[in-house]
Amino acid sequence: MSQGNALVFPQIDPIIVEIGPLALRWYGLMYLVGFAAAYWLATRRLPRTSWSKDQLSDLLFWCFMGVIIGGRVGYVMFYNFSAFLDNPLYLFKINEGGMSFHGGCLGVILAAFLYAKKQGWSFLYVGDFIAPLVPIGLGAGRIGNFINGELWGRTTDVPWAFIFPGAGPEPRHPSQLYQFALEGVLLFVIVWLYSVKPRPTGAVGGVFLFAYGLFRFIVEFFRQPDEHLANLYGSLITQGQMLSIPMMLAGAGLVVYAYKYQPTVAHQNTNATQASHNKSKG
Repeated sequence: MSQGNALVFPQIDPIIVEIGPLALRWYGLMYLVGFAAAYWLATRRLPRTSWSKDQLSDLLFWCFMGVIIGGRVGYVMFYNFSAFLDNPLYLFKINEGGMSFHGGCLGVILAAFLYAKKQGWSFLYVGDFIAPLVPIGLGAGRIGNFINGELWGRTTDVPWAFIFPGAGPEPRHPSQLYQFALEGVLLFVIVWLYSVKPRPTGAVGGVFLFAYGLFRFIVEFFRQPDEHLANLYGSLITQGQMLSIPMMLAGAGLVVYAYKYQPTVAHQNTNATQASHNKSKG
């Protein structure tokens, strides 16, 4: 449906099905899609390691918890800290929405570090394993944002602009779809194909960090900042861009470090390969 030169966003019920007090929401379904895709991809990569299926399941569970907890804490700390200061219990009001990728990323990094330490594995090696599993979940989450009609873009007159409910009458960039294309599809293609061949330990994780930070920095030019953060840095740069800059620097630095100091070891299902990674813990 269109209005003038803009497309009118269809009214979509955020709840897919509701049974008593339980409700399945589109955004929640996208999380499940992301987790299922990550598990499927992980099982395909498992033969390259000497890990057991139980170890893999435990690692992914730790990372999933890192996504949820880190995503919520990151949103509150990075994007709505004033609400937390007014009411610390706001941190637990997940039903009011609010998740941050940067916070979720930090949560996954911490979870992977703790689990790698527990198992005596190389943290950088674990990070390289996890990185290609993430983009599909990111893409699914952006589709969920689009279905919910949230996190819309800045006003524009491009032919594919949408008029979003709650965003006023102005046509806007469907920035959620831009993020789906860059952070979901393109990022997956880049990181997955890069990880197919043997790389220095840590390089795959570094490429993921740099590429995501770059894509997010670009999309922020089209995404409407949260109202209470719109002028946080004098309108010159957004909070998302500020968080992406250290991510790009860390990613680039990790790639340089990996190629300079880490060995390039082929992924093999042997204890010898794992042992070689254990000797060079990140």
